[in-house]
Amino acid sequence: MLIQKLRLQRGWSQEQLADLSGVSVRTIQRLEQGQTASVESLKALGAAFEIDFSDLKEPEMNTTMNPAATTPATQSQSVSADEALALAHVRKVKAFYIHLAQYAFVIVSLTIANLVVSPNYFWVLWVAAGWGFGVLFDGLRVFDKLPFQSAEWERRQVEKYLGRKL
Repeated sequence: MLIQKLRLQRGWSQEQLADLSGVSVRTIQRLEQGQTASVESLKALGAAFEIDFSDLKEPEMNTTMNPAATTPATQSQSVSADEALALAHVRKVKAFYIHLAQYAFVIVSLTIANLVVSPNYFWVLWVAAGWGFGVLFDGLRVFDKLPFQSAEWERRQVEKYLGRKL
């Protein structure tokens, strides 16, 4: 998450960061999703961001950090919980739009193929309807329009199970 925050603060795409650091785009995607990085990758990214590579290490979730031990630079670079949620949501929205674009491209291509190969039977409608149903539910999930898929619903269910407020 920290790498994504630093990248977004500078206005860089993942591809631009990959070019600047010499790290593959797939590695950057993995690191932004929370996977651990090798020392070599951290050093390359630290050089691109012009910071010490040890500042790129994510803090451990199960250990308590001493606020006095953190430097002002480290404090400004850490990712807060609300920023992490916002970054995760933006990734979901981006993935939905990519899914929607893929759907549109493939359906248009299949429509052209359908008209060329078998203009008497419009089979592409079955493909468009099936995949479109999936795209619709993906969009409803991403934009929190499904009542049983939202964070609010999850919170209510946890509180119901616990018998108390969170």
